Amino acid sequence: MLEKIDSPKNLKNLSKEELHELCSEIRNVIVKQVSKTGGHLASNLGVVELTLALHYVFDTPDDKIIWDVGHQAYPHKLITGRFHQFHTLKQKDGLSGFPSRKESAYDAFGVGHASTSLAAAMGFAVARTLKQQANRVVAVIGDGSLTGGLAYEALNNAGVSEENVIFILNDNTMSIAPNVGAVSKYLNHIIANPIYNKLKKEVWEFTAKFHQLGEGIRKIVQKVDGSVKNLFLPGELFEDLGIRYFGPINGHNLNDLIKILNHLKDAQGSYIKGPCLIHVLTEKGHGWDTAVKDAYKWHASTPFDIKTGKKKASITDRPGLAKIVGDTLCSLFKDNQDCVGITAAMPDGTGMEHVINEYPERVFDVGIAESYAVTFAAGLACEKIKPFVAIYSTFLQRSLDQIIHDVALQNLPVVFILSHSGLVGVDGPTHHGTFDLTYLRMIPDMTVLAPSDEIELVNMIHLAYKHTGGPIAIRYPKGHALHSEYSVAQNTDLNIKKGVPHIIHQGDDLLILSVGFMKQAALEVYHRLKKDGFNPTLADARYVKPLDPEKYQQLIEAHKAVLTIEESMTAGGYGSGISEFMAAHNIQKPIKHIGIPDTFAVHARLSELHSMLGLDADSIYNNAKEFMSFALSSVSQLQKASN
Repeated sequence: MLEKIDSPKNLKNLSKEELHELCSEIRNVIVKQVSKTGGHLASNLGVVELTLALHYVFDTPDDKIIWDVGHQAYPHKLITGRFHQFHTLKQKDGLSGFPSRKESAYDAFGVGHASTSLAAAMGFAVARTLKQQANRVVAVIGDGSLTGGLAYEALNNAGVSEENVIFILNDNTMSIAPNVGAVSKYLNHIIANPIYNKLKKEVWEFTAKFHQLGEGIRKIVQKVDGSVKNLFLPGELFEDLGIRYFGPINGHNLNDLIKILNHLKDAQGSYIKGPCLIHVLTEKGHGWDTAVKDAYKWHASTPFDIKTGKKKASITDRPGLAKIVGDTLCSLFKDNQDCVGITAAMPDGTGMEHVINEYPERVFDVGIAESYAVTFAAGLACEKIKPFVAIYSTFLQRSLDQIIHDVALQNLPVVFILSHSGLVGVDGPTHHGTFDLTYLRMIPDMTVLAPSDEIELVNMIHLAYKHTGGPIAIRYPKGHALHSEYSVAQNTDLNIKKGVPHIIHQGDDLLILSVGFMKQAALEVYHRLKKDGFNPTLADARYVKPLDPEKYQQLIEAHKAVLTIEESMTAGGYGSGISEFMAAHNIQKPIKHIGIPDTFAVHARLSELHSMLGLDADSIYNNAKEFMSFALSSVSQLQKASN
């Protein structure tokens, strides 16, 4: 059936039996595609019925459906005209793994970070009112995303508004318990029933004509209405905020979902005013038992064998960098009782899961609440506890104010360990960690480190524990170590001096300053330039901030030109810091920055992204060679002018 569905309008011609068949077909297509290329699996399998019900009832794209996070948007893509492109999912020039306004009119709002949908929906609803339009606005948010403060800010504002907007709470942590049975269904029928709501509205308006007596009747109506619902239903929080609550609803019962959505579609704006919330219970991985048994493992997956459920073997035996971070922290925690770990719902990708296993009482997973994580760490640091805040680079952006105001301004020695820094590949622009050097480097008293291999990474974590002069950040990429063996002990032979780059190869014409794991490409460029007759110096920055003024001045003045290489935005990054340093010290030398230009990098494999952005060894080499020809010519002209 998917081949014949060009838009959600086709759904309205299907029978209920055909819709159920379509649910199975969608699940099969998703499992088959993710098994080939990887992607988000369990969350997408869990929202198939909900997605079909939403598009069956509402008239998209005129009616707006706004997803939160977006890792459950595959069914949505499949029934909004993208089935024939679905095989390109998360590939270069193919479909994004998340909703994208550039991709389809049905993607009302682009997402990738959590807790945004409710606030965005309120924006859509108010815009509709200002434009005097009548379309519906629906926002879907997961129970995990409700841990984010932005969601509560939206609920707070929605509760005092009169905007007709429907919030769907997709709750996939609770089992479909007895409260989804006959009693709950009956009460929801009553609460959504037009007669019930019409009667309540008329009683309300009628009693307004009286004074003390009317107020007393109103209190009784409120008490009865609230008591009946709260006796069976967990919606008191939302009701108290001024948001009508309906649920819980079995999120895999297509008929019930369509019924409640149709009720509210007809009711909002007539006998039900203002925001409503439907509590939907779904099961992650629903329809594929392998994912149901371990929804956490199958939330996102690499390619796998469908029959066995086994992930396809990794092409490397080298450990992941996140595991090295976790193992190193475990060794620190063992010897230092003042250490604690903090993560924001990402213990796996940050390496913190290894620490949780060893020291569960000293690791705090605060949920999708990065701002809270940072200020929480600030409070700990005030009391001489050493917090290690392990968060993806892209998600730490959400707590910039807290880093500045609560940590740096008070000069607190909080350690930030930023995983997934730089380009992350097929997850695309919402997940690339390309801004951290820029936003961290601008903060006074912030120390920023970038290891070029796993040995430096381990040493920098040890260094960060001893660091007392304000906050310190260590950024490292998504990926694996350079070698299969590693040690979590501090390597005392590796002397990391504050603000001083490590000279790998000494030369005298071109100074190549590389940041982090870009050292591997820089090494190849160095050797190719040597073969061409140049005599470059290759240095590993290690410290992005601060820069030792004496060492850098000596180093730059000893060369004819400077080339910086970093996998981050060139605007405000390490290269910018070098240019600022040269200007401040009146050093006039040709300088070129290689990094990510003023653009949002798209989704593609890392090798493809590096080639597209000029960060692969071939591109850097060609740029360096051309730059050296220009630089040597400029130096020659300057010398002639001075003579």
